[in-house]
Amino acid sequence: MISYDPFWETLKIKGITGYALINKHKISNGTLYRIRKGAPLSTVTIDALCEALGCKVEDIMKHVPSK
Repeated sequence: MISYDPFWETLKIKGITGYALINKHKISNGTLYRIRKGAPLSTVTIDALCEALGCKVEDIMKHVPSK
């Protein structure tokens, strides 16, 4: 399973709000909704998030093994 917990931590560390991602970096509200719900994201979206946040993929998501 993919967890987006690192994404929220990265936002906090960098001091970037969801509002700034939507308005300044042109990340869609739908993308933030998908992250909140743990829904899959495309690699294009993950790349856009990395560019906007100036971070690595592992700063956005991590794999959590199924039990």
